[in-house]
Amino acid sequence: MTTVLSLDASAAVMQGSAVADPEQLTIDELTAQSRVPSRTIRYYQSKGVLPPPEIKGRVAYYGAAHLERLTLIAKLQDRGLRIDAIRALLARIDKQELDVGEWLGLDAQLKASWANDQPRAVSEAELHELAGSQRVGLIAELVRLRAVERTGDVYLVRSPALLRVAMRLEAAGIDLETAIGSETILRKNLGRAARDLAKFFFARAEDGHVQPPVHGDWSRVFQELRPMSIEAVRVVFGQEMERVLRELIEDGATAKLPTRKPKRR
Repeated sequence: MTTVLSLDASAAVMQGSAVADPEQLTIDELTAQSRVPSRTIRYYQSKGVLPPPEIKGRVAYYGAAHLERLTLIAKLQDRGLRIDAIRALLARIDKQELDVGEWLGLDAQLKASWANDQPRAVSEAELHELAGSQRVGLIAELVRLRAVERTGDVYLVRSPALLRVAMRLEAAGIDLETAIGSETILRKNLGRAARDLAKFFFARAEDGHVQPPVHGDWSRVFQELRPMSIEAVRVVFGQEMERVLRELIEDGATAKLPTRKPKRR
């Protein structure tokens, strides 16, 4: 089982004019090869994510394992992990309870897009094309409602998919402010549901109520979980909308809807 990321220490050692023994590095030499400041190295040691050096006389010596660990810490920080999470993860790696390669693959899987909808920078013409409308004042309204962010001649569309939904609703007679306000309500409530569901799943898995996959390949579990979760949300939300709308009809809400009288000819 591979427990640390490999690092070509010999190549690092050959950088510069001086050649140092990769197993006998002072903190200044470790800093030069890793490009991690000595203050940061000492901070990592105080937090328990970097093993202590070997002390010979009054000199602290580091080795290739420290270089590898600094590389791994940097990779984990690049993925957004805080120092406490890194310490917990490294403890499991050091105990050979977790393969770092498998964990990095799982991390990438969890961060993959579920919605297949990424922000997009477009020109004014491309924005009109994306919206499917040339309506005068449309772009100003989208910017005001923060569905689009303008920087010079470039427009950042936060969610092309939701923009298309809003434009379809506008075509059906629902103004953009109502359509985009509905998105805010959905995001607030579904965000809370997503957090609760994720915490529930991880807690159940940690307590042994979710069967571990063969060879510990959790990435395949989440690959299956993604479409099933989206389908479950669709079904449950549909059922809840049916229930709520029935209640509104029974309470007479539809009778209060305004009507538009047909024009006389």
